Amino acid sequence: MNLKLERIPNIESNTLQITGSKSETNRLLILQALYPNIGIENVSNSDDSELMQKALKSDEIIVDIHHAGTAMRFLTAYFAVKNGRETILTGSKRMKERPIKILVEALEQLGCEIGYENEHGYPPIRIKGKRPETNSVSLQANVSSQYISALMLIAPSLPNGLEIVLEGKVTSVPYINMTLSLLSDVGIKGVFNDNKITINPCDKISPKNIVVESDWSSASYFYSIVALSDNTSVTIGSYKKQSYQGDAKLAEIYKSLGVETTFDQNTITLKKVSGKLNKLEEGLDLSNSPDTAQTIAVTCFGLGIGCYLTGLHTLKIKETDRLEALKNEIEKLGGQVHITENSLRLEPSESIKKDVTIATYHDHRMAMAFAPLALKTSLYVEDANVVSKSYPDFWLDLKKLGFKILEA
Repeated sequence: MNLKLERIPNIESNTLQITGSKSETNRLLILQALYPNIGIENVSNSDDSELMQKALKSDEIIVDIHHAGTAMRFLTAYFAVKNGRETILTGSKRMKERPIKILVEALEQLGCEIGYENEHGYPPIRIKGKRPETNSVSLQANVSSQYISALMLIAPSLPNGLEIVLEGKVTSVPYINMTLSLLSDVGIKGVFNDNKITINPCDKISPKNIVVESDWSSASYFYSIVALSDNTSVTIGSYKKQSYQGDAKLAEIYKSLGVETTFDQNTITLKKVSGKLNKLEEGLDLSNSPDTAQTIAVTCFGLGIGCYLTGLHTLKIKETDRLEALKNEIEKLGGQVHITENSLRLEPSESIKKDVTIATYHDHRMAMAFAPLALKTSLYVEDANVVSKSYPDFWLDLKKLGFKILEA
């Protein structure tokens, strides 16, 4: 489905409820599969979380997780320690291009048995579940945090727990801390000191009910909308000031882009404030919140200011090469972007072309990051249904704010 977003002068103030965090939900679903007396509320209604639930309930040998990268990583570890179960874990064409070798090699250090069905280092993979032979593993520290979290989530179910040694500089620390905090919430002890993570074994836990915080990555699009508006506010829930999610940095980042955040119990209100904008040209390190990069870059483009974003090395192995995709689409709109393996520099610009068609590259965040530009110009969005991967109600919520959205 392609959509046309007509230009609107401003948005209507409103209150919206955002679905639960995909990151928190998927971690808790793995823990619930290992410890069934965990209850989960405000579960994400994203495609990724629904695919995770379906996979965990499946008795089939072939488990297809489509585009769900988190599910691929977490389920690789989960099925690897399911003694006696054989599973072929596969996904979409893009998923078969996304590397899994680092996680597979870490699990092989534990004695797990995993083979590649096609290209070495990439899905689909054949997993023969078995009880690990050791309780220590090492891997590079600058890899995707999902590899590390996958190991952390299965760790308490192992007879002697698990010690994970990270070699080099650790990136995506907030996601590691999120996993550690959720383990603690359900009663599992773990420690992260220097470059070593130690998770204690746990045979059983007391019944627990966990409420998932709403997704901060999804909140980023409303920060962008408010930043690009003239004078408005949007209230969204359910959020907390002491969040486990690294993307909660948005509240601080968007101060520079004219958005004030007010916390009130379980909601946040985003309000446009007047004042000089910070061009973010001296460098903003997003290594702890890379999923916000697309939104921030597009916001700056819409405001006509430049930005320099770093810490983006993981974006090249997401649903698409997000750095290349951002460069392509912003330049179609009249911007100028320079990218490296790790960074993006946007030059200031004075105008935005109208009626440009934005390609989404099967990437939900491309569709949602560019949508707020309807406050500046009319545009088209290809494959708009891709938002269901993380935020199925996105277009409905934009309509509640007064966006004019038509099928094209």
